[in-house]
Amino acid sequence: MTQKIIIIGGGVVGCMTALELTRREYEVTIVERNQIAAQTSGESSWAGAGVLMPLLPWMYKDEVSQLSIKGAELYSGLCQRLLIETGIDPEYTLSGMLLLPTFDSEQAQCWCEAYQQPSAQISANYIADQGLIQTTSLQNGLLLSAVAQVRPPNLLLALKASLLQNDVKLIEYTELVPLKETAQISTWATTTGEILEADKFVVTSGAWSFELLKETNVQLEIKPMRGQILLYKQPKQLLKHIVYSNGFYLVPRRDGYLLAGSTLEDVGFDNGTTETVKLELQIKAENIMPNLKNIPIVKHWSGLRPGVPDNIPTIAEHPTIKNLYLNTGHFRYGLTMAPASAEKLANLIA
Repeated sequence: MTQKIIIIGGGVVGCMTALELTRREYEVTIVERNQIAAQTSGESSWAGAGVLMPLLPWMYKDEVSQLSIKGAELYSGLCQRLLIETGIDPEYTLSGMLLLPTFDSEQAQCWCEAYQQPSAQISANYIADQGLIQTTSLQNGLLLSAVAQVRPPNLLLALKASLLQNDVKLIEYTELVPLKETAQISTWATTTGEILEADKFVVTSGAWSFELLKETNVQLEIKPMRGQILLYKQPKQLLKHIVYSNGFYLVPRRDGYLLAGSTLEDVGFDNGTTETVKLELQIKAENIMPNLKNIPIVKHWSGLRPGVPDNIPTIAEHPTIKNLYLNTGHFRYGLTMAPASAEKLANLIA
């Protein structure tokens, strides 16, 4: 008999978990508090830049590198399948990521060698030719040529279309009540009183996971962390690569748009934007790419990431509640880790 699984949370981690479980012939339902693939501010899956690698990967623990690299490797085939299946292009693009000084070049080189990631030293002349300002002439830049990107709104639309084509049931605009401590779970109530039944449940609710599980015996150090980002229409000289400099990134899209961001703000569940941060982001963007001066900002938005210590997600069985699983807390790199996290979670359930 086919097992029924309910996934709580319809962001990129939840959608990919559903897709992976469906391929393994489970009957899957996603419950989402808003609308899956909605193009609205606040959801980290939609709001992110779509860079498929941590920005300075050698700054993180091995668990982050392993999940990120595995996830990134799966994206090319995944996006190709989604395009063929749905006609929606997630815009997988092998951009490479250009790191501008300063950073620990020795540590970077050691990480690239350890994880077999191609890299190349980049001269100040090349950086200048890209229309960028090098922060110092004492150190070369570094190009991580294997780093790719996707366009998160397109990816989510493609995932949603694929899920529907594969008979995944989507229950949107539905919130669940916080779960009480229990030995086993076979039902979960919504805030409107409906009772949802399944053989197994998976929480993929990102920043909202703690609110759902805080009354159970699970140690989740998850809190929302706001990130604000700007969108430009690029000047005539288009960027070839994703560019990172001192905690800030520029991400060029295929259609000539450019993302500039982002922030890490501990403001609870406030997903608003502020003019102060907008100006700060604008100044940083122009300092890296002077040609952005006098270029109007097309859009300014924010998203709430599930902040956790060390960026390490929880992919595990609930410690005390039978039939309940967690795939949450991916912080800044949920999109990057999502395919590998979904595979790991599905293996755990199996």
